[in-house]
Amino acid sequence: MKWLPFLFLLLALAACKEEVATRPDPVPLTAEATGHYCQMDLLEHPGPKAQVHLEGLDHPLFFSQVRDAIAYQRMPEQSHAITAIYVNDMAAAASWDQPGAENWIDATSAHYVVGSTATGGMDAPELVPFLDAKDAAAFADTRGGHVLRLAEVADIDVLSAVPIATGISDRAEDEDFEARLKHLSRERQN
Repeated sequence: MKWLPFLFLLLALAACKEEVATRPDPVPLTAEATGHYCQMDLLEHPGPKAQVHLEGLDHPLFFSQVRDAIAYQRMPEQSHAITAIYVNDMAAAASWDQPGAENWIDATSAHYVVGSTATGGMDAPELVPFLDAKDAAAFADTRGGHVLRLAEVADIDVLSAVPIATGISDRAEDEDFEARLKHLSRERQN
């Protein structure tokens, strides 16, 4: 019985070693990469990107926005175990329009600027990732927002609906909708 704790320790160490060995490396962003949700070419969209690696799949899912990858991670509908998530380190990016093909960092080690004026590749509010907290703070000083670690990012920051900019005010849109309904009602009566 004295050897039982040592057996458990060896099993735990073996499990840790296996977990490290199965963690995939990030994949360089190429012209063939398309966004998981939008199926559009990623290189045509500005802002940071993300890649999610799933257990049992050879290729990662790419996302046009970091926000979308974190939303995917938190949604109960996704079917595979996630083995890794990588995001662009925007301090190493050439520009907002060219976030980089190989400057990937582990999503859990990133510092995110949340609530800034920056919008991502799909024109939605973006979580802007940086490896260094000082770079994130400098971005937040310039573009607004606050710096958080991934575990601190609220679900509402990634799962909430994003209003679509139509150029029409909500009141004008409501009035237009009501006018169309009235028109349809008159057509039915005639």
